[in-house]
Amino acid sequence: MARRGKWAGLVVGLALGLALGALLRRGGRAPAPCRPAPLDPLALLQLAPNETRDNSRRALVLVGVMTAAQYLDTRARAVHETWARDLPGRLAFFSSEGSRAPGLPLVALRGVDDSYPPQKKSFLMLLHMYEQYGDRFEWFMRADDDVYVRGDRLEAFLRGVDSRKPQFIGQAGRGTAAERDALALAPDENFCMGGPGVLLSRAALAAAAPHVRYCLQHLLTSHEDVELGRCVARFAGVACTWSYDMQTILHHNSSGAAAYTGRLKRREVHRAITLHPVKDHRYMYRLHSYFKNLRIQELREQSVQLHRDISSSLKALGVASDQAQGYTLPGGLPLFPAKIGQAGYLGDNEILGAPVELDRYKPADFGDVVLYDFVSKSIYSTTHQNPKRKIELPLKEALDDVIREVMEIINQPSRQRGRVIDFNELLYGYTRLDALHGADHVLDLLLQYRRYRGRKMTAAVRRHAYLQQSFTGMDIRELPLGDPPSPNGDSYLESTGAASRGDVDYEDFDESNKEQNGFLDLNNINKPLKEAWESGLMKLQNNLPKALTWGADKEYPIYDRRINFILPLAGRLDIFIRFMKNYEDVVLKTDEAVTLIVVLYLDGKNPIDYKRSENLIDYYNDNYSSDKKVKAVKMGSTTFSRGAALTEGIKLCEPEDLMFFVDVDMMFNFDTLRRIRINTIKYYQVYFPIVFSEYNPDVVNGEDYNKFKGDNVNTKTDLGRYDNIPTEGKTEREVTNLKYTKRIHDDFGYFRQYGFGILSIYKSDFESVGGFNLTIKGWGMEDVQLFETLIKSNLTVFRIADDSLVHIFHSVDCDKSLEASQYTMCLGTKASTYGSDKHMAYYMLNHPDVLWPPTEDKKGAS
Repeated sequence: MARRGKWAGLVVGLALGLALGALLRRGGRAPAPCRPAPLDPLALLQLAPNETRDNSRRALVLVGVMTAAQYLDTRARAVHETWARDLPGRLAFFSSEGSRAPGLPLVALRGVDDSYPPQKKSFLMLLHMYEQYGDRFEWFMRADDDVYVRGDRLEAFLRGVDSRKPQFIGQAGRGTAAERDALALAPDENFCMGGPGVLLSRAALAAAAPHVRYCLQHLLTSHEDVELGRCVARFAGVACTWSYDMQTILHHNSSGAAAYTGRLKRREVHRAITLHPVKDHRYMYRLHSYFKNLRIQELREQSVQLHRDISSSLKALGVASDQAQGYTLPGGLPLFPAKIGQAGYLGDNEILGAPVELDRYKPADFGDVVLYDFVSKSIYSTTHQNPKRKIELPLKEALDDVIREVMEIINQPSRQRGRVIDFNELLYGYTRLDALHGADHVLDLLLQYRRYRGRKMTAAVRRHAYLQQSFTGMDIRELPLGDPPSPNGDSYLESTGAASRGDVDYEDFDESNKEQNGFLDLNNINKPLKEAWESGLMKLQNNLPKALTWGADKEYPIYDRRINFILPLAGRLDIFIRFMKNYEDVVLKTDEAVTLIVVLYLDGKNPIDYKRSENLIDYYNDNYSSDKKVKAVKMGSTTFSRGAALTEGIKLCEPEDLMFFVDVDMMFNFDTLRRIRINTIKYYQVYFPIVFSEYNPDVVNGEDYNKFKGDNVNTKTDLGRYDNIPTEGKTEREVTNLKYTKRIHDDFGYFRQYGFGILSIYKSDFESVGGFNLTIKGWGMEDVQLFETLIKSNLTVFRIADDSLVHIFHSVDCDKSLEASQYTMCLGTKASTYGSDKHMAYYMLNHPDVLWPPTEDKKGAS
């Protein structure tokens, strides 16, 4: 008994010890992490408790976007920041359990991972949408995170379809012939391809969603979209809609990762409601910017049409067009309440309401007639230096835009009529630009007519289109100028919010117009700045403040910013003396912040010019204060190369300096300095002014070039100079400006469209693109290569005709030892500076022997 009691005590003690150990172990263990409380479904989508499809425009469609944890900060965020904001409804992202994305309406589906194919994710997403929001939306959309959806087009489409009936809408498919058996589809079954998006009406979702768990347990294939189609067909009794239009409006691009990375002005892009796939999330922003600009264009067209309706209505009432702005409606309500200069001003109705007519412009005499250019395979023009030439890219793009818009108008009723008309070819056309009203086009179009309803047929048809693109009112936007924060600096990252997200590898992928963010997007100021200048902001320069503010606490002065002129020079002492006199009057005698750096080379033909140029520089340095010093870089007998010369001058500049590459033949004034400072923006924009280049004065003043033999016609001998400058009532600065100003006229010279040697750029930007190609020797080519490099960079190249910069004529000597491309370019420059077309025509008419030289036989007979 004693032994039995002893064993019993041991057993009891062991039990108590185990219990106490377990209790102590539990007490020392950290508490299990709490699962975050599920977000309220209404708060997730920012739905009001009483908001339903019956009382809210933003309850038309709920889009469920399937994504994965690895794409939450790229694709999903790009979707949320672009097309999700324009939806006529709401959007939610669905990802795997445990996914987190602050700021996104995200549902982390319990028990779901990011494995592919995503059958479980897709089915449970639809079940969640039905259970939480099934009675609040009319339509439900299943989408991927690489699809772009045009919200306005989607709304217009869905408003015309009855959501009370089971509808299963998408791009229908049955798989390829090789895989059809593997998909296990019956002869009457199909499925909606998931990539471009799938739409279910509330009736279809209500019928199919309660059975998704059954469908998941009876999968026949691994294809998510096939199984979804099978499930909807079984429980909702409806198959994916067979429609010819679905291939167009729910567009799938088979180019893979290259889809929508090229030209966007394409018919399939403009017609689509959804575009798939956008594999690189950065192109999502590009697409969004492009469609925003299309929307702006549409609104402008609607505005012009409303003005025309108002104008025609007032005409019927007997109201003169110039009285429209002050017209009052019955009840004392003004037709146009806001006047010019006020917020809400709707534009000048007399201009915007003008009817569409090809003869709106009434020329006063024959010289004012705006001539048409003939367009075929080439373009033929009577007003161009090259009468027959290749169609320029801007005109080609403009004609493509016009034809595309015409075809969209023609095909608007295609669905009702069961036919489609496609553009085939532009046979010929006439086009002109009326600077007051717009562009006029007369086009002969070859079209393809296809009827796909009833008796099918295809036929070629030919139609003439008489079109007019009207100019709208001019908008002027005042924008901050100066140095924005560096794109690589911390302040830039903080201002964009990218530093906190880690996605700082964004680049600008847009085309021509890279353009296309919001009007006041300061992080990409170059595009709006260019538009503002082209819209006429330049006329307001004199009224702009001395310094404009970029940030809240930092001021960037504009008009007193120092410019570093860099001047390569080899010989040409007389021309250098003229340049220095110009520089003295505009810079040295005033308070202009300009530094001149002369890179001096010894010219073997005129070696004495080298020393005299040094003496001239010393003269100006001795006569002006230290801050007006002219710096000299003495290269001696080194072989001259313009690119190498400019590079040597650049070495004297600091990284933050503004540089202006200039030639000794240039004449400039105060306007030049102001435009350099305003048009050059660090990190964003470089300035290539288009200078006015004078013709040969012997040609301009020669009788053979200006009249027929025997005619008494006075030739112009001043080359546009102001010999007698009016000084009364003018400041010394204004007089100096007039002294170095020329009257621009076709008889005196031309704007050198293809000259790229004159450039304004910051040194940091110059170095970022690699600088000049220093292997080029002799005349030309270095500026062209730099221009091409800048075009391909992220910097905006801004070009505009600058009448304050005049290239004084000098004869061009083309060295035959130059490279072939350089020699050809030199000869072209020499020919273009000889004289105008009119001068050459007079000379040929006065000397017919040049065109028809006598033959050898005739010479011998004479």
